[in-house]
Amino acid sequence: MAELIEISDPADPRLGDYRDLRDTQLRRSLEAEHGLFLAEGEKVVRRAVEAGYGVRSLLMAPRWLAGLADVLDRTNAPCYVLSEALAEEVTGFHVHRGALASLERRPLASVESVLQGARAVVVLEDIVDHTNVGAILRSAAGLGFDAALLAPRCADPLYRRAIKVAMGAVFSLPWTRLPDWYDALPALSGAGFTTVALTLADDARPLEEAVAGVDKVALVLGSEGHGLSGRWEQSAERRAIIPMARSVEEGVDSLNVAAASAVACYLTMRR
Repeated sequence: MAELIEISDPADPRLGDYRDLRDTQLRRSLEAEHGLFLAEGEKVVRRAVEAGYGVRSLLMAPRWLAGLADVLDRTNAPCYVLSEALAEEVTGFHVHRGALASLERRPLASVESVLQGARAVVVLEDIVDHTNVGAILRSAAGLGFDAALLAPRCADPLYRRAIKVAMGAVFSLPWTRLPDWYDALPALSGAGFTTVALTLADDARPLEEAVAGVDKVALVLGSEGHGLSGRWEQSAERRAIIPMARSVEEGVDSLNVAAASAVACYLTMRR
């Protein structure tokens, strides 16, 4: 059972895992150095623990102790109990969901292990916004995709905001990073997947046509700004588009990548 430790000093060194959560650069270096990530909110904390991630510590306001009693019973890690005002002073924002957990990262899985048994995967290139990465993984998991692969420059799926937006889907959907950006799509083709890139290229056809009759599919999504790189756009076996009701002249030629991923995952699973 977790040891409950009341904290009254915001400078207490035991709270180091939870400091300055709004400072993205600082958090990246700190979390990488110590091999940790943070989960926020009752549901997400519970899902992380249930997924088997090792707990370093927890931080809670008193009113959340009862709601997470089952989680506290499953770990011997310390649980720091402090007022919501003090928690805000430590973290840099109002922890309105009342609970945070610091958990241990795992080594990245191999691409081969993530793809084992998979028939539908999303592949992300240079999507740098944590909110978008979290939303895409949530859509993929919720709509029946089996796994996700991320190019090296994609945002971290275990960053606190990505986890929060994904509602813990990062704990249930197998994912890993691609070690070889340049030949990633040809390698997927070699593994039996039909790679279908979402793009506005001239030869792109409606997505439902592009995935019709496909057995194993890899749905490829590009960055928020310019979309897919030329290398990935051309090395994909098929190029596809979600038809828009309005034209480029009317200013609506595509969807935000998170919204596009939800539509594309749905249409792909209908194949």
